[in-house]
Amino acid sequence: MSEKKKYLLRLEEGLYSALETWAAHDLRSVNAQIEFLLTDAVRKAGRLKSEVKNSDSTESTDISSPAS
Repeated sequence: MSEKKKYLLRLEEGLYSALETWAAHDLRSVNAQIEFLLTDAVRKAGRLKSEVKNSDSTESTDISSPAS
């Protein structure tokens, strides 16, 4: 398993609370929920260039660089 980059993230209290509730509903930690949402958004935008493990399944996602 590759190492994960550590990054400090500051969020408004209301946003964090909403993420916390959503994460609990999906049986994830807040960190895992944020990573899931970011991965999904980047995948949908077509901006990943290597395989990223999807938190919800064993599928990998092809990620490509944005077109110039």
